[in-house]
Amino acid sequence: MCGIVGYLGKRQAYPVLINGLKRLEYRGYDSAGVALLTDNQELSIYKTKGKVADLEAFVADKDISGTVGIAHTRWATHGEPNSTNAHPHISSSGNLAIIHNGIIENYAILKKQLQEQGIEFKSNTDTEVLVQLIDYIRISKNLDLLTSVRLALRSVIGAYAIAILDKNDPDQIIAARKSSPLVVGIGEEEYFIGSDASPIIEYTNKVIYLDDGDIAVIRRGQDVKVVDFDNAEMNHDIKEVDINLAQIEKGGFPHFMLKEIFEQPDCLKDCMRGRINVDVNKVILSAIIDHRNALLNPRRIIIVACGTSWHAALIGKQLIENFCKIPVEVEYASEFRYSNPVINNQDVVIAISQSGETADTLAAVELAKSKGAFIYGICNAIGSSIARVTDTGSYIHVGPEIGVASTKAFTGQVTVLAMLALALGNARGTIKNPEYVKIIKALNDIPSKIEELLKENDRIKEISRIFTYAHNFLYLGRGYNYPVALEGALKLKEISYIHAEGYPAAEMKHGPIALIDEEMPVVVIATKNGLYEKVISNIQEIKARHARVIAIVSKGDEVVSSMADAYIELPETVECLEPLLATIPLQLMAYHVAVCKGKDVDQPRNLAKSVTVE
Repeated sequence: MCGIVGYLGKRQAYPVLINGLKRLEYRGYDSAGVALLTDNQELSIYKTKGKVADLEAFVADKDISGTVGIAHTRWATHGEPNSTNAHPHISSSGNLAIIHNGIIENYAILKKQLQEQGIEFKSNTDTEVLVQLIDYIRISKNLDLLTSVRLALRSVIGAYAIAILDKNDPDQIIAARKSSPLVVGIGEEEYFIGSDASPIIEYTNKVIYLDDGDIAVIRRGQDVKVVDFDNAEMNHDIKEVDINLAQIEKGGFPHFMLKEIFEQPDCLKDCMRGRINVDVNKVILSAIIDHRNALLNPRRIIIVACGTSWHAALIGKQLIENFCKIPVEVEYASEFRYSNPVINNQDVVIAISQSGETADTLAAVELAKSKGAFIYGICNAIGSSIARVTDTGSYIHVGPEIGVASTKAFTGQVTVLAMLALALGNARGTIKNPEYVKIIKALNDIPSKIEELLKENDRIKEISRIFTYAHNFLYLGRGYNYPVALEGALKLKEISYIHAEGYPAAEMKHGPIALIDEEMPVVVIATKNGLYEKVISNIQEIKARHARVIAIVSKGDEVVSSMADAYIELPETVECLEPLLATIPLQLMAYHVAVCKGKDVDQPRNLAKSVTVE
């Protein structure tokens, strides 16, 4: 969840590091810090509570010279957010500095052992335990830094991505990873380290993705060497990153979230490009072509995901069951991994994660693989852990998503799930050709219909302004739109801190109706589908309790729009694709409510973009 960046090369390190931290700040923003080996041979550590801008202000009058350094932006796990617990952490000898993303689960035992050896600790973090352990091994056994790191990591239980500087060796950075992402960028006589490629692409598009158990030795004037815990050298291909700088900048928008909402038409075109051919009425997914036997006749499909991805999975369940006639279960990855699931080699597990690094989802994948299941990954980040460990899968190709509240990744995931259901259903013969063709054409039209919806942004802004007073919201939907209600509620509470809950509309009578009064706005997705009349009944029940209704309706609807206090019309599409449209006004509404309340939309409190720890 934290952001790591490092530099070793010919240019001044600090500007590279601070710029990299800004690129990575979506991963955590409780505190930030930098360690530099300065031109006067000092190991200088500067860190402070707050955001990267606070760090910049703090170092304004400090010595920031030097061509090697590491930096960190933190999402607090062990120890409250403050300058003491901020990274980098330094060893007692003053020679080693470390930055760390992850959790050392056995830190308490290791800390006690080190304290018994007379080592004193300044912070409450697990990370300081790791740097003290490395330095203790190095000094007590008179070993080089690489060997000390290898031995220390053998003692560690947990997840980590780390980078280490040695005051006495200004030409080297050592980095290592296990269950937390880490990338090494290769430039001209310079090297970069990042939690992902975003702080690197400004300087080079050539990267090495480290695997679990890898330790990278980055030395000035030498090729990067990657070894394992036994010091056996590992071969790694240098990959090219396909991201351009414009994708990770705001491009004139006030927030990344708004930019990413407006990017969705183009993103979904990219997602479908090469996969949907409307001229021949075909959906083509190479995964199904290459793994036909495994995917066409499973006993069942289990989808594992967290957060927004879990909501996309609920829509995917309905799509696959309707078009493929395969039973589908949707599990929270965090619960699945600890539930002792009954799973075997006749099952297909679909893992969904925007970052491809979600710790719980990755652990669920590893568990399912150990039981013989076939694993299909759906993620956005190329070269991510889930992309590498799954048997096959599909990238959503929506470009980097910087805003912490997911928007374009959600619609990208639903689009891939729709294409997967269509391709599987066609291959299995469980979807009739007229319906197959109709949905393909409707899916191809979704980007233009989202563009039409986005023209309503100003109107949605005005509607949103009316409801900023609320302390609670209720979101209701049925069928394919029930998960949209869940996702709409999640977006609102993530960025505005207003309590919101999503429910199937029919479940309102089974408890939530007790909460409804004139102070609670209710958002109802009431499109003209097979459940339209039943949703109208729900709205009447809401209005009888004097609540204010915001309705998402089909274009031209006169019944629900006349009952609602405010309404937003959706362009017409087939029922199974309505979530791709219905979610857009809910994203915009959450955004505008949060802005009106003066909240930090892109970096909401206590959240981080990529949850790489449990």
